[in-house]
Amino acid sequence: MKRRTFCALTGSGLLLSVLPFPLRAIALAQPDLVAVQGGNATSRLDKALAEFGGIAAFVKPGQTVVIKPNMGWAVSPAGGATTDPSLIKRLVDICFQAGAKQVICFDNTCDHWRDAYRESGIEAAVKDAGGLVAPANSEKYFHSVDLPSGITLRTALVHEAWMEADVIFNVPVLKQHSGTGLTAAMKNLMGAVWDRRFYHRYGLDQCIADFATFAKKPSLNIIDAGRVMLSGGPRGRSSSQFKRLDMLIASPDIVAADIASSLSFGGRPEDFPYIGKGAAQGAGKGSLEGLDVRRLRV
Repeated sequence: MKRRTFCALTGSGLLLSVLPFPLRAIALAQPDLVAVQGGNATSRLDKALAEFGGIAAFVKPGQTVVIKPNMGWAVSPAGGATTDPSLIKRLVDICFQAGAKQVICFDNTCDHWRDAYRESGIEAAVKDAGGLVAPANSEKYFHSVDLPSGITLRTALVHEAWMEADVIFNVPVLKQHSGTGLTAAMKNLMGAVWDRRFYHRYGLDQCIADFATFAKKPSLNIIDAGRVMLSGGPRGRSSSQFKRLDMLIASPDIVAADIASSLSFGGRPEDFPYIGKGAAQGAGKGSLEGLDVRRLRV
């Protein structure tokens, strides 16, 4: 699907029936990317997962699942700086329905981790659904990995829950970021590593792209684009501006997910250098052209 086609569909809210014939002709195969608009966070998630064959396409009985949301800030979920807790709760619920042995949620937070976990509403959502939250406030929880395809970031300390997981869901919120311009799937992985200061010291865009090449990738990237912060990110300010997209984007390809996110945000992939760098380093597809992209409405 060409970029302009995706933009037109995203902006106009047109239904799947108007997608080009080749995309509909392969609708029985698992898609490369799904964008769902309308409804609420949970109904959008259910609709998107159905296109991939349901949660059972990712989670098998007895497996350990890790969910990496954005809960880095001790702010209300209404502020748009963190992932919608209702989306996380639903994901935990259906993972257990699929037979998951354990579902763990963590984030290396910017604000104090206990405050961030609580104020984001995500800790309560995870526990209500029977899941666990893991601390990420100490280096002892992180283990060294090699990044042979990295350019600046050649090694990293990665959270033990990530390393031990059978299935990983990367679930960021879509928002503006003062350093990179955009937070989506690739940027959210900064919360899986210990030394984020290295990123800021030696180049955010390149380090984000480098870590996206890590061999143990998310099984699915699920981007919460319900109420999108357009300015004042990443934490948000009283003057921040917002746009209601009521959208969810899902893809196993982290670069394609961020390309679609950048277009939905109103930008272009080339506006956010880490996207192109990640594609060039083999982290994912550098274009939506030729991919099975499904645009749905709840």
